[in-house]
Amino acid sequence: MQSRRSSVTSRQRSDDSVWGGPKVALGAVLAGAAALRLVGLEYGLPHGNLLNPGEANVVPRAWAMTHGSGLDPHPFFDHPSLLLYVLAPFQWWEDEPSYVAARLVAVAIGLLGVAAAWWLGSRAYGVVAGGVAAAATGVATVHVGYSRMAVTDVLLTTLVTVALALLVSGRIELAGLVAGVATAAKVPGIVLAVPILVLVWGQWRRALTAAGLAVVGFAAATPFALVHLGELVDDTWRLVEHARAGWLGFENDHSAPVAFVDRLWESLGPFLIVAAVGLVAALVVRAPADRALAAFALAYYATLLPLGSHFDRYVLPLIPVLGALAGRLRALAAVTLLLLAVPLTWSVRATDELTREDARAAAVPLVERAGPSPVVAADPGLPKLRVALVRLRLPSPWAEPDPLRDLRELRAAVPGVTHVWVNGSVADRVRAARDEYPNENAFYDALEREGRLVFRLDDSARFAGPWTALYWLPDR
Repeated sequence: MQSRRSSVTSRQRSDDSVWGGPKVALGAVLAGAAALRLVGLEYGLPHGNLLNPGEANVVPRAWAMTHGSGLDPHPFFDHPSLLLYVLAPFQWWEDEPSYVAARLVAVAIGLLGVAAAWWLGSRAYGVVAGGVAAAATGVATVHVGYSRMAVTDVLLTTLVTVALALLVSGRIELAGLVAGVATAAKVPGIVLAVPILVLVWGQWRRALTAAGLAVVGFAAATPFALVHLGELVDDTWRLVEHARAGWLGFENDHSAPVAFVDRLWESLGPFLIVAAVGLVAALVVRAPADRALAAFALAYYATLLPLGSHFDRYVLPLIPVLGALAGRLRALAAVTLLLLAVPLTWSVRATDELTREDARAAAVPLVERAGPSPVVAADPGLPKLRVALVRLRLPSPWAEPDPLRDLRELRAAVPGVTHVWVNGSVADRVRAARDEYPNENAFYDALEREGRLVFRLDDSARFAGPWTALYWLPDR
């Protein structure tokens, strides 16, 4: 016993000498992570749909909760409503929806996620693994990017990480409770049931207790989802079907198994190789922490395989887990940390881009001055205007073509339309999948042929975001 205690003490002293003490190391990681996330916080504002269109669905609803609409988010159940409840108190004193306040909350959630990754790695494999997991989460491009967006994905990731940390600590019932809360942030939190079952298999009383607490956690965190359970199920299933069918921009992508590995590589770079070796080691050794993290990683990745939409945000819950698994290989810790210089460089470059003005925001006054009384038809992803604006629908594999994406039909349906405002984030993707979107490509072809270009903003040295252009439609 004395020998074992001395060994533990020696290892702790070694960890302290390597890291300068856990508190110092964690503070340094959090400070760096905060710096990455706070730069570019006001990108695209006051237009709330440029950094991430999902913010325009979330922030106004959170603001409305504290300004008379009440706590029931009905009929909005594209996801459970925990994020709305988290953001709403910070909108209380705002005269209108505040995207800055919401993004500051998102940054705080992201930093809690970095700290949770430290906790997960430390509880699973020791303080060095905790440092590796926190550093990986702190610099991973997908985590940095989404930590400044007021959307659900990083909240889900933080809660998943907390649940797994509780699980590897042996606090199964509390892990079940937090798993329910995670599912109240976003439905994929339900995947936490797999590692919980793996660890308590045969201990059915504990399993039932964890399941019951998961229901309690879900109900407490998003009570109106239970009141409108049918609508939640319908909306969730609709989104799943859309994700399985694909989305604009993924028509020529790799198959899902390859595409999501690519998304992980874009987030972590060569660090991912060490994480994969750590996953193999966990599958071989199969200690309780190994089984919990490997079970979650494999089960969650399996849920991605049927999807035709390969959004980078879908891999977020895997980032802290892969960080902990990479940190499992203690002998490689120094090399593993050096490999994080690659995603750190990528994140710095992406953050630097957010210090420039978005081309779509810069175009707003130009569009509004396009004529004495312009009537504008606009692609999705463009800001609101103070002039008459008709929104064209987003093309997608699961939707019928928008009849307004035909100049003759547009003129007939919208008398007096004078301009069409287009957006590279839509047009370039349509152009890249010409066989999939013949009607939409014909629309852009006709626009270039029959319209008159008023302006096009695509100077990447001056502007960030996709290019944007305005066309005038001559009278016919």
